[in-house]
Amino acid sequence: MKFTSTRNDKVSFSAQQAIAKGLADDGGLFVPTTFPSVSTDEFLGLDYEKMVGLILSKYLPDFENLDEMIHSAYKNALPVSLSVLTENLAVLELFHGKSAAFKDVALQLLPYLLTTSLKKIGEKRQAIILTATSGDTGSAAMSGFSNVDQTQVIVFYPEVGISDIQRLQMTTQAAKNVHAVAVEGNFDDAQRAVKSIFQDHAFTDQFAENQIFSSANSINFGRLLPQIVYYFWTYSELVSADKIKSGDLVNFSVPTGNFGDILAGYYAKKMGLPVGKLICATNKNSVLYDVLTTGTYDRNRDFYITNSPSMDILVSSNFERLIYHLAGAKVTQATQEQLVKEGKYQLSAEVFEQLQKDFLTEKCDDDETIEEIKAVSTDRNYVMDPHTAIAYAAARKADLDGFTVVLATASPYKFAKTVEDAIEQKLPEDKMPDALKCLDKKPVTQLYHVTKDQIRTIIKEIL
Repeated sequence: MKFTSTRNDKVSFSAQQAIAKGLADDGGLFVPTTFPSVSTDEFLGLDYEKMVGLILSKYLPDFENLDEMIHSAYKNALPVSLSVLTENLAVLELFHGKSAAFKDVALQLLPYLLTTSLKKIGEKRQAIILTATSGDTGSAAMSGFSNVDQTQVIVFYPEVGISDIQRLQMTTQAAKNVHAVAVEGNFDDAQRAVKSIFQDHAFTDQFAENQIFSSANSINFGRLLPQIVYYFWTYSELVSADKIKSGDLVNFSVPTGNFGDILAGYYAKKMGLPVGKLICATNKNSVLYDVLTTGTYDRNRDFYITNSPSMDILVSSNFERLIYHLAGAKVTQATQEQLVKEGKYQLSAEVFEQLQKDFLTEKCDDDETIEEIKAVSTDRNYVMDPHTAIAYAAARKADLDGFTVVLATASPYKFAKTVEDAIEQKLPEDKMPDALKCLDKKPVTQLYHVTKDQIRTIIKEIL
C-alpha cells in the first residue's frame, strides 16, 4: 500500500512513513493511492478486535504483531457500543474509551502504530507530536500517549469555548511526556499555527538531530484509519441483529467539524461497504454545510462559540482529502492556495455534483440543539451530548429511506451543564464514566498559556 500527498501525487510514501511524518512536506495530507476492497463475506460476524485487524491489514500488510497491538489498545476500554432506538435508527456510541470521546477509537491505537512505524523506518529520534484540539482530541492524545517511549505530546487548545470537563481532562494529566497549552484564539488559530510548523524547516531543523515532528490530529492518516473500522462493525452488528439484510444500504449521520469522522465513512464506502448517504451534521459554524449545499468554501465569516464546541471549526482539514479523491492533486493544491490567500474557493460544477452523490448536510443552532436533547430524552428515554444531538436532528431532518445510524461522539457527562439544562435534571453520578470522575480534585499540572504568535516559543521551552 502506497500513499501520496493531496497536493502532489508524484510523490510516494509507505504507510510507515505517512504515519510517522503525519503531514507531507508540501503541506498536503497523506492519502492512499488506491482503496482496498472488502467483501461482506470477509467482515460480517467479526468481533470488534478482529474487525480492526481485517481493515487495518488492508492498509498495513507488513505490520507484524498487528493483532497483539489491537488487543493491547482495546482490552481495557473498548470505545464502541450500538444502541438501537427505533426500527430504522440506531446510535453508535463511540465514547466508552479512556477519555469518553470518539477520538479514543484511534488514539488508544495510534501510539502502537506510530512507535511501530518509527521502528520500521529505522527512526531512532524522539517523536514530537504536535496537536491542535477543539476539545476532545487533546485529552485522548494525552491519555493514549501517556508515558509512551520515544514520544512527547504537545497539545494546543483554545482558551475559550471548550467545556470545563474537557479543560480539566487536559490540564490534570500527570505523565511527564504530555503537555497542554492554552492558546488565546480559536481552534483554527491553533490548527493553522501547528500545520505551519511542519513546513517551517528553519524551525524544525533546530531539533532534527534528536527529534522528528509528527501529529495526532486526524491530519495523520494513522488517526483516520482506525475510524474506518466502526462503520464496518456497525453494519455487521445490524445484520446480526436482523435490522438489515446483507447488501442493504445504511445511512450515517455524523457530527463533524474537521471532517475526519465522516471522511472515514466515505473511505468505508470506497472500500465496498453498502453506505447510502453520509449526512454531514454541523452547528452554527456552518462552513461545511455551505460548501455541501453551494459548492463554495468560505471561512470569511464570524466565528461562533457554541454549545457543541468540538465542532467550532471554520477550516476543516480533512475536506482537502475529499477534494483530492474527487478532483486530483492539481485542483486540491489550487483550492488550498486560494483558501490561504483569499479565505475561500469555489468547487467546479462537476466536483460539486460528485459531492452530492454521497453527502447530505443539515445544521442546528444552539437552541435547536437543546430542544433535540430534550425531545430525545423525553421520547426515547435516551440522553445524548450536544454534538450527538445535532447528528440526531440532522438524521431526522434528512428523513431518508432505509436504516440510519447516528454517530454519538462524546459522553453527555463531558457537557453536563448543557445536557442538564436541556433535560431539566441532574445526570446520575453513578453512571458517570470513570475517566471523568473527580477531575476537579486532581492537581492541575498544565499551566502553559500563550498567544498564537508564541507557539514556537513554547515548543522550544518544552523541548
